[in-house]
Amino acid sequence: MSEAKHFDTIIAPVITEKSTLLSEKNQVVFRVPLTATKSDVKAAVEALFKVKVMAVNTIRVKGKTKRFRGIEGKRSDRKKAIVTLAEGDSIDVTTGL
Repeated sequence: MSEAKHFDTIIAPVITEKSTLLSEKNQVVFRVPLTATKSDVKAAVEALFKVKVMAVNTIRVKGKTKRFRGIEGKRSDRKKAIVTLAEGDSIDVTTGL
């Protein structure tokens, strides 16, 4: 897989209270494209951050229907990947690449 493909696979880290609690369990949460597979995410994280990935869990979040000034719209669907790292490895998502 090319280096540019890795940057396209990992869109952004998810920084929430829940993802911060997961970091204590050696897990990191990333936003990924809807077309990304678990093996794509694993290869991208290992190549970009130079860490060993033990497991990848993916979640598809359906977009909500919302109203704005009486006009109904829909938020776009998104996909998250929870990456479990090997013991001793860590990723600091606040510093970037």
